[in-house]
Amino acid sequence: MSQKLFDMLQERGFVKDMTHPEQIKNLLNGDKKITFYLGIDPTADSLHIGHFFALRMFRHLQNAGHRGILVIGGATSLVGDPTGKSDMRKMLTKEQVQHNLEEVKQLAGHFVLPGTEIVNNADWINKFTYVDFMRLVCVHFNVNTMLASEAYARRRENGGLTFLEMGYMPMQAYDFVHLYNDKGCVLEIGGSDQWGNIVAGTELFRKMNLEQGNAKSEIYGLTSPLLMTADGKKMGKTEKGTLWVARDKTTPFDFYQYFYNTADENTELLLSLFTDIPMDEIKSMCKADIIAAKKRMAFEVTKLIHGHDLAQSAVDTAAALFGGGADMSNVPSAEIEMSGDMGVLDFLVATGLFPSKSEARRMVEQGGVQIDGDKITDIKYVVSPADEYMVQKGKKTFLKVIRK
Repeated sequence: MSQKLFDMLQERGFVKDMTHPEQIKNLLNGDKKITFYLGIDPTADSLHIGHFFALRMFRHLQNAGHRGILVIGGATSLVGDPTGKSDMRKMLTKEQVQHNLEEVKQLAGHFVLPGTEIVNNADWINKFTYVDFMRLVCVHFNVNTMLASEAYARRRENGGLTFLEMGYMPMQAYDFVHLYNDKGCVLEIGGSDQWGNIVAGTELFRKMNLEQGNAKSEIYGLTSPLLMTADGKKMGKTEKGTLWVARDKTTPFDFYQYFYNTADENTELLLSLFTDIPMDEIKSMCKADIIAAKKRMAFEVTKLIHGHDLAQSAVDTAAALFGGGADMSNVPSAEIEMSGDMGVLDFLVATGLFPSKSEARRMVEQGGVQIDGDKITDIKYVVSPADEYMVQKGKKTFLKVIRK
């Protein structure tokens, strides 16, 4: 007999907080199919590993037959979520948000079922006048309650909470009300950092229903824990910055290396979250050979994001680079001046790996050059600025390139 959905999510570490524990458990373990949603604000033109964790839970619910709606926050990202921030988020222009929205929509579409409904909350938020939104929605929000929320805690402690940021919670809360009224959506999922905003949505729904004389319907919120390392640090931060899903921001090689280099204690959790391997097999795998389990975990996570071929390329590059027991300190390094984008041939000559552009061109055309685990075959390829690169020439020559 197959495992019930909620029981599986709980066993694999996806469940943290719930607004209505018994009702949510019964809904997800039952036969009735529901409509649920996940919101993502396009504050950058890519997704990071935290988004992907939430999308994994989204996909689990879809695989069980539930209808998922992905909400991209074209309106809320213009305000900026203050949750967990000590400083006000940098305000984005409408043009930046629109660009990010299209990029995030395309990326997220790779990890949800084909045909998933993806909507923009600007489509309903922007229909309100300011006064109408204040009268319909904000009248139900108590300022003292909002200030006590964890969502505003760090901004309040630093004495810089703005009226603009106070408007974020009512906007996100109204998303849930709108999606219930328009699409019958009864469950919002998200990371535990969104708990205050999710609860605000269920409370707004309750108060608006009471105002209209209807107290029977309910909507629910379910959060997953934030991705944390075994020593309590937020997962997804590297020496180069955020661990992005887009390969032009975090290469498949760097992505693989990040997961392979995590502490042994994180391996079981990451296998449970990012693979469908049965839990008893994961436990026995980690107990029998933790190094082999970490390699399997790093490969599976990279494959999930970048596909089998790029994941295998990352494995092969790591094996060639570190297979002889070497570490990064044993790899030769070179510094280059690089103020902006650079053509790959100029880049390769600047590293000193090739004496001329003609030799670099020949090696690129023959498929003998990799940068951060990606094989480069286009002589017009453009290398974007980064703090460092791992360049491979042929099968055995590696160079760590550091940008001054």
